[in-house]
Amino acid sequence: MYTHPKIERFNEEVLSKYHIYNSVFITLPFDSIDNTGVLLPLFTDGCENGFKKQKTPKEIVDFFANKYMQGATESEKIDIMFRFIQFIERQIVLFDAIEDAAFPVVNNMDGRGSLRDIKEKAAVKELGEELISFLENFNVRTVLTAHPTQFYPGSVLGIINDLTDAIRKNNLLEIKQLLAQLGKTPFIQNEKPNPFDEAVSLIWYLENVFYETAGEIVHYLQKNILHGSSINNQLIKLGFWPGGDRDGNPFVTTEITLKVADRLRTSILKCYYREMRNLKRKLTFFEVDVLVAELEHKLYRSVFYSKGEIYITLEEFKSQLNKIRTILIERNQSLYLDELEGLLIKVNLFGFHFATLDIRQNSKIHDAVFKDVVQHYLNSNSTVFPTNYFDLSEDEKFEILSNISGNLDSNVFDNEITRLTLESIQAIKQIQENNGESGANRYIISNNESALNVMETFALFKLNNWEDLSVDIIPLFESVDDLQNAHNIMEKLYTNPAYAAHLVNRNKKQTIMLGFSDGTKDGGYLMANWSIYKAKEELTEMSRKYGIKVIFFDGRGGPPARGGGKTHKFYASLGPKIENKEIQITVQGQTISSNFGILDSCRYNLENLLSAGATNQVFTKDKNLLSVEEKQILDQLAELGYQKYLSFKNHPKFIPYLEKMSTLKYYAKTNIGSRPSKRSKSEHLDFADLRAIPFVGSWSQLKQNVPGFFGVGSALKHFEETNSWNKVQDLYNGSLFFKTLLENSMMSLAKSFFPLTAYMKNDPEFGEFWQIIYDEFLETKRLLLKIAGHKELMENYPDGKASIDIRERIVLPLLTIQQYALLRINELNKAEKPDLELIQTYEKIVTRSLFGNTNASRNSA
Repeated sequence: MYTHPKIERFNEEVLSKYHIYNSVFITLPFDSIDNTGVLLPLFTDGCENGFKKQKTPKEIVDFFANKYMQGATESEKIDIMFRFIQFIERQIVLFDAIEDAAFPVVNNMDGRGSLRDIKEKAAVKELGEELISFLENFNVRTVLTAHPTQFYPGSVLGIINDLTDAIRKNNLLEIKQLLAQLGKTPFIQNEKPNPFDEAVSLIWYLENVFYETAGEIVHYLQKNILHGSSINNQLIKLGFWPGGDRDGNPFVTTEITLKVADRLRTSILKCYYREMRNLKRKLTFFEVDVLVAELEHKLYRSVFYSKGEIYITLEEFKSQLNKIRTILIERNQSLYLDELEGLLIKVNLFGFHFATLDIRQNSKIHDAVFKDVVQHYLNSNSTVFPTNYFDLSEDEKFEILSNISGNLDSNVFDNEITRLTLESIQAIKQIQENNGESGANRYIISNNESALNVMETFALFKLNNWEDLSVDIIPLFESVDDLQNAHNIMEKLYTNPAYAAHLVNRNKKQTIMLGFSDGTKDGGYLMANWSIYKAKEELTEMSRKYGIKVIFFDGRGGPPARGGGKTHKFYASLGPKIENKEIQITVQGQTISSNFGILDSCRYNLENLLSAGATNQVFTKDKNLLSVEEKQILDQLAELGYQKYLSFKNHPKFIPYLEKMSTLKYYAKTNIGSRPSKRSKSEHLDFADLRAIPFVGSWSQLKQNVPGFFGVGSALKHFEETNSWNKVQDLYNGSLFFKTLLENSMMSLAKSFFPLTAYMKNDPEFGEFWQIIYDEFLETKRLLLKIAGHKELMENYPDGKASIDIRERIVLPLLTIQQYALLRINELNKAEKPDLELIQTYEKIVTRSLFGNTNASRNSA
């Protein structure tokens, strides 16, 4: 059977449908915005032509107003801009829904990277036994975080879901109704969500997408690869951060943490109850019917009549299901056994916890908390700590921390952060009692700089009367220096008797988290990626030396600048010197809805991650090894890129440019996430306190995606100028890791649009700085095209490129309006008597346009 190329499928299923439904949408009679649908296409054309003629955003808007709104006042111009924003936000939703509906057609669900693909590969290469062994020992853990990079309120997410279904069914009447509903539904949240609200909105994805998909994947593998045997391994695990991630979020309280854990348990029980209710209609046989009815009743009471009590234990639930299974096989010819197996698989995957709630706190907070705790003991004349503890060396402190225990009462502390940190340890204990150990058994220390950071956290658990510690302590290494020193830090811990005994208690497994976002912010694109790769090799070697199974947990965001892009390719490219028994990855913001938002995309992306693991461990086991020379080239590239990025970051105009010319400060004004946009409360903008999301997002709004490419061009240029281009060319052709790195950088370039800000080159203060960015962009683009042998960016991903092109065209008017508003704010601020009310109105325009731009990028920057 002939299948059309992917780009043709995209054009048929996405592009042509978007044009049809958008024309329907534009003609719908929304109150008070009757002429907006007519004017918007004209304005879009005006933006496209204006930028081609090198006009500024101000000239483009003024030209449009003069041509189509003769004699318009400033307030009328503002009014049409707000209406354009409303329209464009909804066009983006429409495009999202069409792309989601077309997903299984555009993407070959049984093609490369699918489970069917690895099954067939194993059969051809006679590696069936190796594949089964892999499935019994491998895990994928997707960890949903509440990092705010998506701006849709719950009501709009619901419409997207319904619209996707209607488009899939080609139901024009329903589509029209939903588009009309969309036109009248507010997109803006009047209040910031609290962490519990964030948790509830993400649990929707667990209940409606991950629950079904994970179950189906394991069921498929059991039937088709294990010939009906059960996989005794929890192949797919889910993690969860809203309500547990305290790093820089003062709104996460102990009460919220416990409330989220309860909600997770209720949600999984609700899923089981629904499935039991459906089974009850089928399993109507003698004896089985009574067992099913009893289980259904107990689940019903636990979900709908409970104030926290559970009327069935996990063990009882499993054993009753297995009893039913035996009766079906022995007495009922295995009728409906398949459906029952499906439920059993999910119970084995999700227990009563659904997803593991991770607790995370910053090492700088821990330092302060630990000082407070030691001081408390010293003040009460306790002998737990010697009076000179603070003057001791790290080794001496280690000795004391290794032999410590206590029964701290968090209520004796006046300092709220100390009290909350200690309470979070007690909360983990409580969650484990209610939801099982997997409910919460990971404590992450972000910005981890030393072995002492880990030992002090370990000691806090011991001081909370927790002897056999059923929690993994996970250091998160983020900055370039910390990544380079990570293996030495871990050796100190592995050789400490108390910590080593703890690891024996945890099956000799140590999870280590590596952060892309802050690494890129700290060291630039090449250095961050290469530092993480090298850190993984060194940590693997160190862990193997001490007989520890190391597991890497990657803090990868959606965009390449935060470690995203074609993530599964990264995992497939890791050689045998990097431990890869588990793929653990954070998924956040719009990456949750774009990669895991519907059953098809969730299945496709989870299968891709499983397949990446299989590629690495079964099919290309000893390939992907970088030679000494290749590593030296990567070292050199990373160092060259780092120096270029460093000189850029240290430029005196770097922070002022972000403050005055970008949307950075407007992130704080958006009611999207519960976290503040920077870690400290100071008015002054300090680079170290700046969170990666507003940082990467601000460059993305300027369409200058600096974190995804800056320094790459300069690094490659060095090889071109020293007549050693063949070295990097051979590396690109031979290393999947390097190729993936550069392909993701190309994606950042493809989402850049410098004509938008070209007016800045004439700015007396920032002209030279803008030029530095643009020159690096041009060099990077030229050399990436040269190394890939391409004429245009992303030409080997035509469907991805087409999707980006349409999205960029939809938001071009939005970006133009945003730049216009920023220019007007600067103008108004320079006036003798600034019109504060007008400034405020333009600030609202900037903030509102920020939403649409981010949502449209899905995999932003």
